[in-house]
Amino acid sequence: MSKPQITPFLMFEGQAEEAMNFYTSIFKPSEIISITRYGANEEGAEGSIHQAAFSLKGQTFTCIDSFIKHNFTFTPSISLFVNCETDAEITEAFEKLAEGGTVLMPLGNYPFATKFGWVQDRFGVSWQLSF
Repeated sequence: MSKPQITPFLMFEGQAEEAMNFYTSIFKPSEIISITRYGANEEGAEGSIHQAAFSLKGQTFTCIDSFIKHNFTFTPSISLFVNCETDAEITEAFEKLAEGGTVLMPLGNYPFATKFGWVQDRFGVSWQLSF
């Protein structure tokens, strides 16, 4: 399999591992591919994610814990669009992602999809789920 040319990159401030574990628990197939952690006397907090790779439904993602505080975070203007294969899959994923997050469009029937929902999860990442 060839290496993808474009990989989504998610920057967190101390929540990268929690988010990665959360996402891989929701979508199947998924896996954590690699994790590199900050060590003692490095710029980031010791043990936090320097860089990690994981995959969700065949799409590879990279994530980090930034040691630099930024005046920005994720925004719904960029979202991850997931085609769900079953009604049960979309319902379960939506409910889990919405817990502690913000529902942008409730799960329902829309002219463009039999079942669709848009949610910003508790980490601020925006997801569009379609069945």
